[in-house]
Amino acid sequence: MKAPLSFILLTGGAIVTDIHGQTGEDPLAVWRNGVTIRAVAPQDGRHTIHSYFNTCPESPDGRYVLFYASTARDGHRGQVTIRDRQSGEEKVLATNLAAEDAHRVACQQWVSQGARVVYHGEREGEWCTWCVDLETMKERVLARGQLAGWGRPDADEVPLYSPHWKPGSHPDLDLINVVTGARRTPVTVAALRQAYPDWFQKAFGDQRPSIFFPILSPDLNRVFFKMALATGEDPRSAKASARQGLICYSLSEKRFLFMSQKWGHPSWQADSRHITEVHFTTIDSNDGRVTQNPGMATKAARAKAAAEGRPAPVTPVRDVSGDHPSTNADGTLVVTDSLMAGFGGGGKEWGIVLTDVKGTGQIVLHRFDNSHGAESWRVSHPHPVFSADGRRIYFNVSSGPWTQLFVAERS
Repeated sequence: MKAPLSFILLTGGAIVTDIHGQTGEDPLAVWRNGVTIRAVAPQDGRHTIHSYFNTCPESPDGRYVLFYASTARDGHRGQVTIRDRQSGEEKVLATNLAAEDAHRVACQQWVSQGARVVYHGEREGEWCTWCVDLETMKERVLARGQLAGWGRPDADEVPLYSPHWKPGSHPDLDLINVVTGARRTPVTVAALRQAYPDWFQKAFGDQRPSIFFPILSPDLNRVFFKMALATGEDPRSAKASARQGLICYSLSEKRFLFMSQKWGHPSWQADSRHITEVHFTTIDSNDGRVTQNPGMATKAARAKAAAEGRPAPVTPVRDVSGDHPSTNADGTLVVTDSLMAGFGGGGKEWGIVLTDVKGTGQIVLHRFDNSHGAESWRVSHPHPVFSADGRRIYFNVSSGPWTQLFVAERS
């Protein structure tokens, strides 16, 4: 028997699918009615893409929204733009940027309490990371031959890594201060090899992998990353590198915390200890222990039902697919994108799913055909993320010829 569904018409023409009624304290209550969903920067003939679910496109003070805009059909060349949320006025921070793909575009992100924006890309054949100061609107090169990982909107340090397809002689993780330019190298591949010799030997042998995609914790004391082994020199190809592992390191204690062989789509929770992962799992970065949302059927129960030819057990929380999850600031809700096959949708339909971390309920906030948009070799996914105050959720939609940044806002 399928879970009962009810459909509630919200302002702005959005439809929310409510899975299981709720009683008692309900963190989803504020999202059940009165939500508006709209395009952030509606304009024909361009893509507007927010970079990733690990960073919010809204500035810390709530004034601006940051996005990558492109008139190229594949979205591979464009500019970094901010838009005033009240007036709609736009300012272009950087132009003539070539991106790896339309998936993370320029990895643009707020830093320095919103005083600066960091991004990376290719110009004239050279890959660099840049920073723009909003007060002066001047662009500075932070690093040549290195790309930006994910920093924090309230901090001045940003992690750097060498291109995964061609890391050269520096495979390690750097941190750079965007104000002073001071640089340090807190984590090296050599140290990782020493910490996990058996895994490293099995995974890479005598080959030379590099640290890839570092993400700083909110308190800046921890970082997790994965490893990449260059397998081709074309960055716009799935064959550019082979990637594996999820490694967490304590910057404050100068030691590795855990290593997992599998990387899904991890994001830090606000407590700087726990990591939200795919399929509603949580990793304790102290030791790598994994727990599952209590409202979802266990993997064993689902496997048993499948083996017996029965439908999966009916629970308050349904599993998701293709998900990029992150939590709100108070840690009560997980927002993620998902294919809608498990929610009664078609193969091309995606949705924005909100779930109570205690497992009491779940709603599909918005659903849409996501099979169009930027014609990149790596497509743009919705990548939903909460605003700092928890009142808005930003996500990309590729339902038409142009991928558009959308926002869902509760009353």
